[in-house]
Amino acid sequence: MAYRTIEIQAAHGVAVLWLNRPEVRNAFNEDMIAEMTAAFGELDADPAVRAVVLAGRGKVFCAGADLNWMKRMGEMDFEENRKDAVAFGAMLNRLHALRKPTIARVHGAAFAGGMGLIAACDMAAASVETEFAVSEVRLGLTPATISPYVLAAMGERAARRYFLTAERFTAAEAYRIGFVQEIAQPDELDATVNAILGHIVQGAPGAHAVTKELIRAVAKRPLGPELMAEMAVRIATARASEEGKEGVRAFLEKRTPSWLKAAKQAARPKKRK
Repeated sequence: MAYRTIEIQAAHGVAVLWLNRPEVRNAFNEDMIAEMTAAFGELDADPAVRAVVLAGRGKVFCAGADLNWMKRMGEMDFEENRKDAVAFGAMLNRLHALRKPTIARVHGAAFAGGMGLIAACDMAAASVETEFAVSEVRLGLTPATISPYVLAAMGERAARRYFLTAERFTAAEAYRIGFVQEIAQPDELDATVNAILGHIVQGAPGAHAVTKELIRAVAKRPLGPELMAEMAVRIATARASEEGKEGVRAFLEKRTPSWLKAAKQAARPKKRK
């Protein structure tokens, strides 16, 4: 599929989805939202893709909503705004639900909806100069659509401060509250992301998918007989799977598991636009 607002580069089992509107600080509009939704589906279905990195072209990661798009939203009625918000929410959920591990590569700035993109990823690395803000209340709005993801990423206490003050905060603060897991100097950001990817690709693709689903199923559930029984079924299913059997055999035989061999054979640089 040809894209106008994003770019996808894939090599060695990793796809980098670039937000590609640097002239407007990668602010998103309805076109970018639609293209990102389609791209996430494409990447999820591609067996050659083991992990997805979300990044931004130009000086910043994502400045939030496009001003012209916001102007159009101001002229819409309730139902039109609801449908527009549903589309944005569906895109975030599509990213969050990807079966492959996802990393946000953040630099420059991440404001409002850009914060939602980061939080919908599994993990995030940011350059030390990055500024963050959940800025909606300063526009008379509320960060409703991004809130499930951002709250989970930074915690309720931090969200109470940054949702309500809309103040900008640093990459060091984002790291302190757990919103990003790594911070790096700008010229070391790619190396930091690549180090995480090096760990990810050692895992089995099927195991990644079921483990992501496991996290969603277990998070914040009370520990009790029902959960314990469900976890027993999950691990038994994994042990009985072909991938699980191969992983254990490879470990015991001190050899490379089949998915790593297949990844090396299938790795071919390619570029999609």
